[in-house]
Amino acid sequence: MKCTINDMYDLSHTMAADYLKGFTYPWEALEGIKELILKLGKNLSEDEYDHPEEDVWIAKDAKRYPNNYIAGPCIIGHGTEIRPGAFVRGSALVGDNCVVGNSTELKNVILFDNVQVPHYNYVGDSILGYKAHMGAGSITSNVKSDKKLVVIKNEGELIKTGRKKVGALVGDRVEVGCNSVLNPGTVIGRDSNVYPVSCVRGVIPENSIYKEAKKIVVKSNAGE
Repeated sequence: MKCTINDMYDLSHTMAADYLKGFTYPWEALEGIKELILKLGKNLSEDEYDHPEEDVWIAKDAKRYPNNYIAGPCIIGHGTEIRPGAFVRGSALVGDNCVVGNSTELKNVILFDNVQVPHYNYVGDSILGYKAHMGAGSITSNVKSDKKLVVIKNEGELIKTGRKKVGALVGDRVEVGCNSVLNPGTVIGRDSNVYPVSCVRGVIPENSIYKEAKKIVVKSNAGE
């Protein structure tokens, strides 16, 4: 199944485009997100971005509501909303016109433009593509219960990541249903949907509907 960066993402919708072009698979890019943000931040226009504290850059037209916490390094893009109760732990590159909502926690992530994580979401060690949306209560689980290194399972192939922490790699325009768990190393292809209250693992093909582990259907044949 297709799970390269070029398969999953339109790089015209992220400030991380040049960085991501240096990798084949998205999980390979997780290691350097902190350094990427620090590099990008130093070159941002003072006319467009506020620099309220060390290693934090927030676009002047972003909407930051009261009662949230943003730790550096972090970049918040144009038109993005940071809503009450949001907890940005650091190493978060948040694109333009995103929503980081109530009780949502971010850590070591790249959110492309127009991503919505609006209600009670945890997103850690993950990359979410253009217009990806996580329903209320859906989370990325980024550490295996046995604490072993994460392996990507792709049609019988086991791809070693070499990392203890890998959340989800979510393609452009993916819709994740409410209260779903994306297990460590989950990869979801472009334009796919995940049913609410799902427990997802492995590589999900693009343009699919994930109903349950053994019931993944192509959208054009789904009748939905």
